[in-house]
Amino acid sequence: MPIELKMPALSPTMEEGTLAKWLVKEGDAVKSGDLLAEIETDKATMEFEAVDEGVISKILVAEGSDGVKVGTPIALMAGEGESADAPAPKADVGPPPKKEDPKPQPAPPAKGGGETPAAAPEPAPAPKADSGDRIKASPLARRLAEAQGIDLASLTGSGPGGRIVRADLGAGSGGAKSATAAASAPQAAPVKPGDIPHEIVKLSNMRKTIARRLTESKQQIPHIYLTVDIQLDRLLKLRSEMNAGLAGRGIKLSVNDMLIKALAVALIEVPECNVSFAGDTLIKYSRADISVAVSIAGGLITPIVAGADEKSLSRISTEMGDLAGRAKEGKLQPAEYQGGTASLSNMGMYGIKQFEAVINPPQGMIMAIGAGEKRPYVIDDSLQMATIMSATGSFDHRAIDGADGARLMKAFKALVENPLAMVA
Repeated sequence: MPIELKMPALSPTMEEGTLAKWLVKEGDAVKSGDLLAEIETDKATMEFEAVDEGVISKILVAEGSDGVKVGTPIALMAGEGESADAPAPKADVGPPPKKEDPKPQPAPPAKGGGETPAAAPEPAPAPKADSGDRIKASPLARRLAEAQGIDLASLTGSGPGGRIVRADLGAGSGGAKSATAAASAPQAAPVKPGDIPHEIVKLSNMRKTIARRLTESKQQIPHIYLTVDIQLDRLLKLRSEMNAGLAGRGIKLSVNDMLIKALAVALIEVPECNVSFAGDTLIKYSRADISVAVSIAGGLITPIVAGADEKSLSRISTEMGDLAGRAKEGKLQPAEYQGGTASLSNMGMYGIKQFEAVINPPQGMIMAIGAGEKRPYVIDDSLQMATIMSATGSFDHRAIDGADGARLMKAFKALVENPLAMVA
């Protein structure tokens, strides 16, 4: 019978999406792994692939449709050996069971007696393997599961025949919130613009997600803020010298690249801050994966430099250039922006002196970077002019004590002011 192709959950926070473009048309034959459509999620534009072979018999949702809920049928696919225009065959349930004369029921038990309920039939387990112990999963689901460290054996497939598809990975790693939870979230008070000239702009999926996640972060996470002033002159000098040596390789280090490295090394030096609060447990990370805030059209995304504590500055620079470029094109894969152990947000290029960033859950901290500017500064007991930057760490006080947060800020300051220590 025809298979329903449903709007997938392409990220853990996705509740609805925009069907931006169909890559197939009715009557097209497709096989497992073929790309069917481009879907705009709350973070990026992603490709939706087929998990089975068949023929696209009916497109149910036109391209350009927005607000399509996860799980909504968007197309029908006729399976192998079925006609693309044939109606769905009825399930073969066999001959109807023979009717038997009703047997007299026993009389109710006497007072004080009990009645044993009939045993419920055991549900048939969902098929999980093609043959032997091989788990049924689409090629894309296998790739994403490997990238995110998800055990496919722990998931229940929602695809045909119990096959695990990409949408199932979201459920396995804290997928989209249920409609009930979304409905219970506090709503913004209605705004009446009155006679002021205005226009109404519909929120994008990304903006809705940013609004929801930041509201949850401020409501659920007790933030503590710690600020230090950091002298940048040595870091700027080292950056200039390194860029002169890297010019032939087409690499140009930014101050942000060096701050990513400094934060990563500081987190390894102060592991009490490289953590996530998880209810009655604390997750302690042994690697520093830094999520870096990148402003894109309509919102913000945080691509991740994985293992930044162990990477060279040139590699961090190359990776950030690639990640930021693809982020602005909406081409990042979920594994490239989901996760991270801490975040860094730099608004120095806008001339912002100092600010307090909102923690990106489930991370335990975020570093907010202000502009480097000439200020009077005491150096060797004398007042001199120096390039000074203010950095503010926001910490989840449920997981990180103020003293540990202060130690991280001290370590970060020391690395930036003596940058050779982080490249040694």
